[in-house]
Amino acid sequence: MRALHIITGLGTGGAEQQLRLLLRHLPVDCDVVTLTDPGPVAEGLAADGVRVVHLGMRGNRDLAALPRLARLIRRGRYDLVHTHLYRACLYGRIAARLAGVRAVVATEHSLGDSQMEGRPLTAGVRALYLAGERLGRSTVAVSPTVAERLTRWGVPEPRIAVVPNGIDLERFRFDPGRRLRTRARLGLPDDAFVIGGVGRLAPGKRFDVLIGALSRLPGDCRLLLVGGGGEEGALRRAARRAGVADRVVFAGERPYGCDPAAGPDSGPDLPALASAMDVLASPSAEEAFGLAVVEALAAGLPVRYASCPAVEDLPPEAAPGALRVEGGTDAYTRALAEVRAAGPGPRTAPEAARHYCIARSASRLMDVYAAALARTVPEPRSSREPARHDR
Repeated sequence: MRALHIITGLGTGGAEQQLRLLLRHLPVDCDVVTLTDPGPVAEGLAADGVRVVHLGMRGNRDLAALPRLARLIRRGRYDLVHTHLYRACLYGRIAARLAGVRAVVATEHSLGDSQMEGRPLTAGVRALYLAGERLGRSTVAVSPTVAERLTRWGVPEPRIAVVPNGIDLERFRFDPGRRLRTRARLGLPDDAFVIGGVGRLAPGKRFDVLIGALSRLPGDCRLLLVGGGGEEGALRRAARRAGVADRVVFAGERPYGCDPAAGPDSGPDLPALASAMDVLASPSAEEAFGLAVVEALAAGLPVRYASCPAVEDLPPEAAPGALRVEGGTDAYTRALAEVRAAGPGPRTAPEAARHYCIARSASRLMDVYAAALARTVPEPRSSREPARHDR
């Protein structure tokens, strides 16, 4: 089978890194097209041996990209097209149809109750989404919660398949030596209580709540923010106003794992940063899955979160160290103070982390591919119409 994955961009985001991890476990010959931003994940995919093409799309209304994408699909003779993220799902589904590929699968990574990928869910966004969705065979939801949202939107239930995001458990396994090295590199004291926040630096992630909480916590507490985005400047200013600028570390966008080609100055990767933390705090009020929470659980961290379908869709005993926090700065101050007072516990992964093994997710996705391809196979002539014979 030859499959083409189409994604809006390949910066260091959750959906982008999830695609790279997934391709390492899919027994399929895959290429990738990025409509925009061939960033760090594009370089990582190329290092993995995956062919990556940058389409050079100039914006949401760059309709000239559509025939270019259709020609690329046609030349590649792909059996299946798999799209990721809003813009790629819309353009990719149309281009696949123009190219004659009927087996089209789309993954919905970021559908919340009120927004998608940071954009408000207006009537126009919803209408355009549903129009494009009808051009595919199947829509993959990354959690049962997202599947329910899609159903409420009007996507027929038989067209929805749940394939959770997956993680590489071994990469996130806690390593005390890596913890010490990473803290030394970031200038974090060995005895500091480090609160981690992972995700896009965007208003919806509510990292300002953690800065406010830090200002009320003892001086041995530090905040380690991992991610990039337009909100970084505002968060730095908030830290200065709160008097904690010297206790906040902005690590920037970090890869899922270090590439062999990366030099010694490439900086710590996400698993190393997780080892350096003492707790993961996720105050985002609206998530489609909660990948950062699951990765933190794999690193054996206690977690305090506002929204995480990945945890909420499982029995409570699957993640006893993950507790929901309702409220803002006051609530997070109390919750984080309680974790600090409890002291360090064993850094072992709970059942919830093992449940989201990437190999299991890849296996489920192959079932979706098989079903999409089966629906494109013509029925035998005898079952459709009688054969016509020349006289």
